[in-house]
Amino acid sequence: MRFLILIFLYVYCFLLNVTQSKAQSIQKISGKVINSNNELMMGTASTLSIKDSTIIKYQDFLDGAFQISDINQKEVLVKLTSTEFADRYLRISFDGKENVDLGAIIVAENQNQLNEVVVKSQASLLKYGANGNIDVNVNGTVLATSSSVNELLSRVPNVVVTDGEISVLGKGEAIIYLNGILINYERFAAIPVSQIQKIEVISNPSSKYDAEGKAVINIITKKNIESGIMGTANQHVSVSKFGGTSYYTLLDFSYSKGKFSFITNYGLQLGRNRELLYTTRTRPNPEEYMKSELTTDWKRRFNNYSNFGIGLQYSFSPDNYISLAYSGNVNDLGGITESRNTITNNSGSSFYATDVDRNDVLLNQFVNLNYNMKTDEKGSALFIGSQYSNYNQTIGDFIEENSFVDETDDKRYLKNNVGSRINIIAIQADYSKKINETTKLEIGAKFSHATIKSGTDFLIADPEDMDFELDDELSSDFEYNEKIVAAYFNYIGELSEKVNFSLGARAEKTSYNLFTNANGTQKFEKSYGNFFPNVLLNFNLSEDWKGHFSYVSRISRPRYQALNPYVIYQDPFTTIEGNPNLLPEKTHAFEIGTMYKKVDFKIGYTYKIDPISAAALRGDTPNSYILRALNLEKGHTFFTSISRSFNLKWWNSTNSMSVTWQKSVDNFYAFEFSPVKPQFYLYSNNTFTIPKLFKLQLLAWYLSDRSYGLGSDNSRSTVTLGIERNFFRDALKLNFSANDIFHKFMVSGDYNVGQTQIYYHRTYTSNYFKLIATYNFGNSKKTTYKKAEIEQSENNRAR
Repeated sequence: MRFLILIFLYVYCFLLNVTQSKAQSIQKISGKVINSNNELMMGTASTLSIKDSTIIKYQDFLDGAFQISDINQKEVLVKLTSTEFADRYLRISFDGKENVDLGAIIVAENQNQLNEVVVKSQASLLKYGANGNIDVNVNGTVLATSSSVNELLSRVPNVVVTDGEISVLGKGEAIIYLNGILINYERFAAIPVSQIQKIEVISNPSSKYDAEGKAVINIITKKNIESGIMGTANQHVSVSKFGGTSYYTLLDFSYSKGKFSFITNYGLQLGRNRELLYTTRTRPNPEEYMKSELTTDWKRRFNNYSNFGIGLQYSFSPDNYISLAYSGNVNDLGGITESRNTITNNSGSSFYATDVDRNDVLLNQFVNLNYNMKTDEKGSALFIGSQYSNYNQTIGDFIEENSFVDETDDKRYLKNNVGSRINIIAIQADYSKKINETTKLEIGAKFSHATIKSGTDFLIADPEDMDFELDDELSSDFEYNEKIVAAYFNYIGELSEKVNFSLGARAEKTSYNLFTNANGTQKFEKSYGNFFPNVLLNFNLSEDWKGHFSYVSRISRPRYQALNPYVIYQDPFTTIEGNPNLLPEKTHAFEIGTMYKKVDFKIGYTYKIDPISAAALRGDTPNSYILRALNLEKGHTFFTSISRSFNLKWWNSTNSMSVTWQKSVDNFYAFEFSPVKPQFYLYSNNTFTIPKLFKLQLLAWYLSDRSYGLGSDNSRSTVTLGIERNFFRDALKLNFSANDIFHKFMVSGDYNVGQTQIYYHRTYTSNYFKLIATYNFGNSKKTTYKKAEIEQSENNRAR
């Protein structure tokens, strides 16, 4: 007993001594590095030992601000280094304050000319955060050679891009942010890859982010740290045996002088693209036997796929600026959609061939006016933003339909004319109050108003007289008005030196009214409120070992077109129609994760209420089917993942593996239940650098078969090879790649609903050879343009 008491006293004294030691030493040093013109610098901040000048801690900074933690020294040297300024040393001694704020540190311009020696290192692709987030470096990696942001995200670990939906494994569909501001899909697709610095995959978003979506992908663009003229010209040529040839030209340009900054970009895509869908629908019951074999071939022609943007900013100071931006895109789509449907039933066999001559034009326009101000020296900030969005779509499809029924040929012509207009206005205010180095309060509010009007005229003509008459059953008008008021708070604090937290909540009230005369006059009017709490705990167990726990609640509202019951015609027995009865999907997600050195491990569970899905449901006639979005009853998802990256002088490798177990439940639409089968995901991205010659890239990922209770998905994979070389002192970059060389990225699966067995197999233009030439020009020195703008989740639902 005496021995145990002695041990206890020894441990107590030891812990007391450690606590007192930490309490009598410097724990954290922060500051902001600027030059004599009050411009933010970039470089590296290091703390050095007074005795032998060995490095204790260091941190790279891009926007002037640095913060080095866990120093635990009574006296240190702070060294600031960069190619932009001369080395600066500061001697810091403990004076009773654990957290030392050096404030603004003015550095002298570096007069050294580094023309003879250039030191290059292989950029690391991934950085894992203690809170479960992943930072993916784009600039300086082969990812920067992607033709589009869509293609780039398809190469990011744990992110899956299919049918225009971007999902994070284990979480679900993600919403897209640009520099911390929500953007819509059209804006996302128009971002030049050449301007992207990195991508943040936020699997546990706080209440600061819109409640829409189950995860957040934040795209961070390069900071314009130079003044003068900067520009990039990109030319992409992609050749695919399956889809044809396409050309993509991109120009981006920026100019800055004094307090004014200007930026603009223009992109144009021409050429062809293809998508092929094979579907079978079988009713095995002998009394109503039917089998439909349908092949739909979208042979798209890009008449004018272009995006454009222009922005102007005036900076009152580096942290106080106002910006105005106008951007948009034009999608003029032509080509032919060919549908071939063979139907066999108890009465015999029939064949239907439908050719749709596409003439679809979409014009999207956005205007942003924003103000950003730093309110105190601690880093508190106010953001006020407004945006007007306008979507105009016209469809003028000409349809030729041929059929062979009961050994008789028949033909008819149809026209599908659609006019649609969506207007969205949003106003948002965010305030971040930094109380001290470890405590911050974020509050904000937002209002958005969306109005949608569309009309569909479906006309049918006899081939002999070509006199088109309106089909009232397939024609309709649609109106929708929606208002959303939201407010949030998020409190970030520290429970102890090893535990910090984020606690927040978001409240949203939605009211809408809907009118349509499709299938008879229908009117809906509803108002509902939602409350979304969020909790995140971070555990800093040691320098190498960290952990986190999170709870996140989210909502996914239906896209506007999914509510519109107008008809998209594929053939006489297949249509795509919206569902005005769709409900928003709600999710509750839990996650526990740990990170040891460069190994990241997560395990989580997500519960879904009214999950939004889709299915082919039987129509009014025996052989007809309607493809429609619908709500299931509930859903469960369990997942676990492990990731590891390493970076050698000549080899950069990122590897990830995950297992997802998903079960969907529904008792309304008569789905047939099946045993649940987990899905495995393997990812590997490797870059090999041959000094002074070129870079080689090998990227591969694999998604296994899965069964989610109401259906099954088949496996898919991709393997991509690339080679890159720079010329003329890096002014010109050439990249050649072979994407999906085995053409295994195909989405297929099956499900049983309402006594019908459905199988689908979709093939994309994912196998292609691509040549990219990138030229950088300009005489830039130091710029201040910071693009910040407001977008909203309502825009994401406009597609």
